[in-house]
Amino acid sequence: MNPIIRLLCAAAAATTLAACSSGTAPTTESGGTFAVWDPYPQFDASSAWAKVIDKCGAEAGVKIARQAFDTTDLTNKVLLAAQQNTAPNVLVVDNPVVSTLAEGGVLKSNQDTGLDTAQVATNLLAAGDVKGKVYGVPIGANTLALYYNKAVLTAAGVDPASVRDWASLEAALAKVHAAGKKGITFSAIGTEEGSFQFLPWFWGAGANLTDLASPAAVSALAQWKSWLDKGYAPKSVIGNTQTTSWQEFATGEYAFAENGTWQLQNAKKTGFDYGVLAIPARAGGAAPAPTGGEFVTVPVQDNPDKEKTAGRIASCLTNPANVLDSDTALTYVSAVPAVQEKQVAAQPELTVWVDAVQVAKGRTGDNLGTRYPRISEPLWGAVQAALTGAKAPDAALAAAQATAAAAK
Repeated sequence: MNPIIRLLCAAAAATTLAACSSGTAPTTESGGTFAVWDPYPQFDASSAWAKVIDKCGAEAGVKIARQAFDTTDLTNKVLLAAQQNTAPNVLVVDNPVVSTLAEGGVLKSNQDTGLDTAQVATNLLAAGDVKGKVYGVPIGANTLALYYNKAVLTAAGVDPASVRDWASLEAALAKVHAAGKKGITFSAIGTEEGSFQFLPWFWGAGANLTDLASPAAVSALAQWKSWLDKGYAPKSVIGNTQTTSWQEFATGEYAFAENGTWQLQNAKKTGFDYGVLAIPARAGGAAPAPTGGEFVTVPVQDNPDKEKTAGRIASCLTNPANVLDSDTALTYVSAVPAVQEKQVAAQPELTVWVDAVQVAKGRTGDNLGTRYPRISEPLWGAVQAALTGAKAPDAALAAAQATAAAAK
């Protein structure tokens, strides 16, 4: 296997839980037809998203051949296409994969394609920043916050507005537990989902992914472990995905659930009153949570003119005038502050999510790039070891740091 593709496969396994396959990738049609690949199979040809793609192709003077895949399948197709030089003209891809594709020479930088990022929030753009060059534009973002059950908190005498830091959250959980109710559920499974859900606490403690064994990191893992020990969180979190964690919250028995923007529609179907608050940092304020969502990128083409045209299509797709409908359908917070204001005006309940996205971080940020998968896997392993009682939090994270350092 090509060494670049081997590297991409390793990253895909960590960021999209995918494995590389040997299927045949669709090829880019010649002439005036440009291929666009995206991870939105839920949008058919009649959707607002598909119509925007066609509109952007027409404005660039080309016809669009769109293909939509599940996120995991898309990553596999891109990896194979990169190996066979059959990449699409425009690629919409999960943000943690961007830096890996860029470092592997699969993507063109915005400097080369003319892709405009002037109106995009800097913190969201950071996931596409590789050694000072930016690759692609985020179409939108989702992130994590705490959903809460108003009835459970009221029964326990807890005002959700009082939850502003770890100490006040701990006090709230203690009251809920004393009232005979269930406290908090989250996903700590031994996959990227586990790392994704742990990061707000890790970063909220002041820890950095370059030092997994720091005192701040240990304090975050010790916090999670203490919740299991005290009965504030169920032992099922060890195997919970974000979906099964949500299913626990949807029973109406839990006070809090850490979950994402994508559960908003499901929250409205639970049958009980709920609210959302930012995940608190240890000392107060909103903790940085990791960003989910995709970037619109331009893969390397066989001539500069195609790359420039692809850049125009990508710029059109991420233009503030076009993204509102797509972000609304995806339950994404826009990457453009001016569009975020329109979203909040239309749906005031998105205020908490917009605030969370504004302080969120890309997992591959801080110049981690392709190093992130080699850090994330030991991190979720440490979380598993600590929560199962196999190792103390400090020992688990020390082992994780050693593993991550050896993998550089």
